[in-house]
Amino acid sequence: MKTFVDTNVLVYAHDTDAGDRHAVAKADLARLWDSREGVLSTQVLQEFYAVVTRKFKPPLPRAKARAIVAAYAEWCAVATEPQLIVSASRLEEEHTVSFWDALIVQAAIQAGAERLVSEDLQDGRRFGTLTIHNPFCQT
Repeated sequence: MKTFVDTNVLVYAHDTDAGDRHAVAKADLARLWDSREGVLSTQVLQEFYAVVTRKFKPPLPRAKARAIVAAYAEWCAVATEPQLIVSASRLEEEHTVSFWDALIVQAAIQAGAERLVSEDLQDGRRFGTLTIHNPFCQT
């Protein structure tokens, strides 16, 4: 199942101080890597780089962060183009989600993903054929 990865999941996979979230995210990404079902967008890669080089304590070295971005570039299925922004703004208005979350959802839809892994949206919520899955929820 094609799965779009939100920034928070990618960040947790590389944040060794994130405890259980680190283990869950790392395992999910490993499964997606092995199955070749992971997808993401330029927005996710940009946000990832900014977070790990500025907010981690200590920050990830820029060269290491670049190498991670380069590796996940293989998954990059959607660039943040003007039409994506327009579509996301409509989704934001119609579904009462933040613009940034709408941009992620719209990118996932555009990528043809059936599932979006994120902790920022309601687990199980659907946007057409896209289902939100919070890998950190215990059900």
